[in-house]
Amino acid sequence: MAPLDTITPIEYLKGVGPARAEVLKSELGIHTFGDLLKHYPFRYIDRTQFHKIRQLHPDMPAAQVIGRLVHLEERGERRSRRLIGLFKDDTGTMELVWFQSIGWLRKSLQVGAAYVIYGKPNLFNQELSMTHPEMELYQRGAKEMGNMHLQPVYSSTEKLKKFTLDSRGIQRLQEALLETLASQLKEELPDYVIEAHRLMRLPQALVAIHFPRSQQELGQAIRRLKFDELFFIQLKLLKNKLLNTQKFKGHRFEVVGDRFNTFYNHHLPFSLTNAQKRVIKEIRRDTASGAQLNRLVQGDVGSGKTVVALMTMLLAIDNGFQACLMAPTEILAQQHYHSIKKLLDNGLASVQLLTGSTPKKDRRIIHTQLEEGTLDILIGTHALIEETVRFKNLGFVVIDEQHRFGVEQRAKLWRKNRVPPHMLVMTATPIPRTLAMTLYGDLDISIIDELPAGRKPIKTLHLYESSRLRMFGFMKEEIAKGRQVYIVYPLIKESEKMDLLYLEAGLETLMKEFPLPDFRISIVHGKMSVKDKDFEMQRFVKGETQIMVATTVI
Repeated sequence: MAPLDTITPIEYLKGVGPARAEVLKSELGIHTFGDLLKHYPFRYIDRTQFHKIRQLHPDMPAAQVIGRLVHLEERGERRSRRLIGLFKDDTGTMELVWFQSIGWLRKSLQVGAAYVIYGKPNLFNQELSMTHPEMELYQRGAKEMGNMHLQPVYSSTEKLKKFTLDSRGIQRLQEALLETLASQLKEELPDYVIEAHRLMRLPQALVAIHFPRSQQELGQAIRRLKFDELFFIQLKLLKNKLLNTQKFKGHRFEVVGDRFNTFYNHHLPFSLTNAQKRVIKEIRRDTASGAQLNRLVQGDVGSGKTVVALMTMLLAIDNGFQACLMAPTEILAQQHYHSIKKLLDNGLASVQLLTGSTPKKDRRIIHTQLEEGTLDILIGTHALIEETVRFKNLGFVVIDEQHRFGVEQRAKLWRKNRVPPHMLVMTATPIPRTLAMTLYGDLDISIIDELPAGRKPIKTLHLYESSRLRMFGFMKEEIAKGRQVYIVYPLIKESEKMDLLYLEAGLETLMKEFPLPDFRISIVHGKMSVKDKDFEMQRFVKGETQIMVATTVI
């Protein structure tokens, strides 16, 4: 039999088998030993620190308590249904509250048993509580606690838990995996790189990321694994850049013509920041070189990415080419269309909007204008990549919020012309997927790191559940000043797979806290028709509503 290594199918790991293997594949995408090895903990519990109930207070980020579950009961109905547990130690009592997985918890939790609980302390009606705490039978954990300094916590799902693959179950698989692969884990970097950057060895880092003996060891493991990720991304980038330079030629924009200069000198309603000027120069340099531009522009909301995109599209038009801008949602596409249309009301370029809701009659007109070359700029959604959309001479493509599009979708725009058009992608959120996609797009990076005059820096504050009433108070103060509020939820409805707040439950709370007629709320989510979404958005824009409750569709 061949030796077990990182490419061995996961079903061959001791303790997995065919049934568990299938659920690991479907729920977490774990197909091999290597996939499981890279399913890292998302946090760690410090098992050396314990608190008494009387020591808990709501300002603590988390706490661990040993006590006994003395009572368990269900309260409320439908959306307000919850499971309440009474937890006691020798200093006091507190409530444990669950809103999800109630049936499973009723079967699993043992009234009268001693537990180690871990969670965020809250204060509600002057009573201590924890919402969705982690529970572990004290008898089962007692032996392990003496040996473990930092306990890993792994992401799981309800389906995995039915196969006893909760966080602790996955932890046991990781123990078996590391024991199996002990002799197979090899160093991947040369010694001189490891020594120059004072890195932990890879085999040691892979053990320490799952089972660290101290915070210091965990920090060294994280540093090593992050270094590897960035190192190999940069290596792949350099390789792709070399290959693409040899393979792809781009349209040469030889002139800075009348449209660009007229817009810049006479119609630009504000002065560009130095950062915007720098990015435009970088794009200009690329488009004049004869090589294909493939650049990512990153900047905060309000930093002026759209104006940079518009001016570079005018540069393309000055050189006899057409341009397009693709956005991930109709709302965003409409916003771009209206803002660019307003900036070009001087007649410098023709602009049209194409989305899934564009009437057939208007579509035919747009298709004809594109093929004849009489339309300069097309703004739209995924509708731009349809086979029926044919440009006469597409030379420049802008993609907004590029992490929302797949590589194949972008490639379809490349194929809209015999010579691939220049590609400019924009984002306000440099999330990990954005970084990963540079592997496939060979993206040079420009950063707009300066806000226009009058724009204030964005302040971000993270609040815990215990501060929800404080947040509502702040919202009411801002609304009283004539300002408005966005509230964005990740989901519309409750999900069994993800323990996330969802719009329907949140809206119910908000309507009680912000009642009519003093407050009015707009609602926008992906299941609504385009007409209804636009109506609600316009109410908010006009100031008819003070609060916008939405999913990430906005």
